[in-house]
Amino acid sequence: MSSAAQTTNGMAIVPEQKFSMRGAYGKALVELGKTHPELVVLDADLSSSTKSGLFGKEFPDRFFQMGIAESNMIGTAVGLASSGKKPFLHSFACFVVGRFEVIKLAVAYNESNVAITGTHVGVGIGEDGYSQMGTEDLGMMRALPNVICLQPADDVEARSAAEFLMDYEGPSYMRITRQNVYRVHDENYRFELGRGEVLRSGTDLTLVASGAPVGYSLLAAERLSGLGISVEVINMASIRPLDGELIAESARKTGAVMTVEDHSVRGGLGSAVCEELAERYPVPVMRTGLREFGGSGTEADNYRIHKLDVDGITDNARSFLEVIRNKA
Repeated sequence: MSSAAQTTNGMAIVPEQKFSMRGAYGKALVELGKTHPELVVLDADLSSSTKSGLFGKEFPDRFFQMGIAESNMIGTAVGLASSGKKPFLHSFACFVVGRFEVIKLAVAYNESNVAITGTHVGVGIGEDGYSQMGTEDLGMMRALPNVICLQPADDVEARSAAEFLMDYEGPSYMRITRQNVYRVHDENYRFELGRGEVLRSGTDLTLVASGAPVGYSLLAAERLSGLGISVEVINMASIRPLDGELIAESARKTGAVMTVEDHSVRGGLGSAVCEELAERYPVPVMRTGLREFGGSGTEADNYRIHKLDVDGITDNARSFLEVIRNKA
């Protein structure tokens, strides 16, 4: 594998260089607060971890520390939204989505203009273990008819997605990582709802990834190219609505699709892709992600165990294509 994987948008991913998605998101809230007086921010006693505390330091009169009371935080946000404010509320994904019944009725059913941000998603959070991991949150939130679901790939996309959500009217959910991630966009990138993006063109396999695994997927594609396998890599930051047209178009070219996500393979990106392809262009699909509970360990160990690192993605892609060839 070369030291950098070159993407079609001109960016080079350097394996030694990662950036904070949380930090970029927190700074974006501060900048948005300067131009949007209606923006208010709520947190459930985790503001130093979610980075919403950056907004609190700059705008203490528009920041609400709700304590360990996520249900109350959600209800308060709905009240603020009904009075013309734009609330962004925060907690670890496992805690805030754990109040699903409140989100379902208070936010979604009422079509409240509330932006929910869940941090510390997936097994990438490391040693804190499963009790702190958001690994089923997308499956729950994606089931709600009118909630858009976003998952940025890097710090640049996290910032741009926050800017988009500021002007978006309606309920939303965004999940971001604890760990630093590879940057796959340049500073000119702008997030678009319902649009995926081809980061690398290929002809043998379509690899659809979201969140932290996007960077690893690009590096795996570079390694696979050295083995004579041409991989198309799609970053899918908009999980709902999903860019089914782009996925089907790529599937028609490659004939096989593999999804990669730091989330359960049930209900998340993999399920969404399968649903779209079943209606548009059925092809063999391999869903890679979490098939069991996460455990305490370093980010590197957890990604190795669940085959979300470069080695794991490479091995899964080779095995998948071999199965397809043997069936042909």
